[in-house]
Formats: sequence, structure tokens, C-alpha cells
Amino acid sequence: MNNQNNILIALENHSLIPVITFDKDSNPIELMHFLLKQGVSCIEVTLRTKEGMEGIKKLKYFFGEQVAVGAGTVTSKAQIDQLKALGIDFIVSPGLTEILQKEMENSNIPYLPGVSTPSEIMKAIEMGLNTLKFFPANLFGGFGALKTYGNLFPEVKFCPTGGITEESSKEYLRLNNVIAVGGSWFQSDYNQIDI
Repeated sequence: MNNQNNILIALENHSLIPVITFDKDSNPIELMHFLLKQGVSCIEVTLRTKEGMEGIKKLKYFFGEQVAVGAGTVTSKAQIDQLKALGIDFIVSPGLTEILQKEMENSNIPYLPGVSTPSEIMKAIEMGLNTLKFFPANLFGGFGALKTYGNLFPEVKFCPTGGITEESSKEYLRLNNVIAVGGSWFQSDYNQIDI
């Protein structure tokens, strides 16, 4: 099976992945310092806003090898090309198409494509993939679905994201087929403190 440009190695020390969306008022450097104080040295910056790419650039510049900086909501070759130029550590897509999978594979960047249904998981397996994002977890059965998927697809590892809380993340991480959990609660916690 395809190792997806060593995605398991890229995530092996990062069981919790903060999923962060930057806007015009965001301070990526302060937020990363906050995460490091929580013992978290990994971040997935979504490309849902135009500030996402700029935030990634700042994080890579200021934190270099100290932090694993990933990009989420990756849906196109143009984004992959930009991210490769920035030296991104991993990429995450909300879904999976044959064209996007080839672009991710050819980039040599570790990647995690998204799936939610058994048919999508079977298609991913047929494409030689064995490490997948389960998204949106809260809308497609959450913990119970992944527990069942563990029996149906024992060779596949998952990183669930979408509607996961700090508390529910602990439950997910007890599953043998879950390698990491992505969540936005870190950003909520950060926004509630006065730095």
C-alpha cells in the first residue's frame, strides 16, 4: 500500500492536531506560542480564508523545524504548488478525487485525504491509500462509525475531524484505528484568554 509520502511518520508524535482558521485579526505567532505552551507542536491551518496561506508562511518562517505545519481544506493543484514552495509539512483534503490524489502524491508532501462513507473508504483502499481523514466526523456517525470501520477496514488508520471536542478526542484516541484527532477547540480556548 501507498505510504502517502510518509504521512504516518509526519504525524507519529502528534496525536492532537489543532485545526485553525485565520482571519484578518489573527496573530499566528501568538497562537502558536499558546499551542506550544499546551505541549502541542503541530498545527493544521485551513485554507478557508485568504489569510490561511499568509499564516502558514509566518509559521514556517518563525518556527521552522520546531513545529509541524500542515495545511487543511486543500482542494487544488494550485494550492499544492503554493504549499510546496512554502515547505509545508503535510496537507489535508476534505475529500478525495483521483486527480487530487495524484497531485498530492506527486508533490512528495505527506498527505491525508478525507472520506466519510464506506464506499469512499473502499475507493481509497483501491487507490492504495491506508491513512485517511474522517470528515466531518460528527455528521457521519462519529466514534461509533469509526469503531465499526475498524472491523470493516482493519488496514486503515484514521484522523477524525469535525465537531470533535477536547473531551470526545480522548474517546476517539482509544480506538486502535485512530492515529490522531483534529479539532478547533484549541482556537476557541485561545480566543477566550487575554494574552
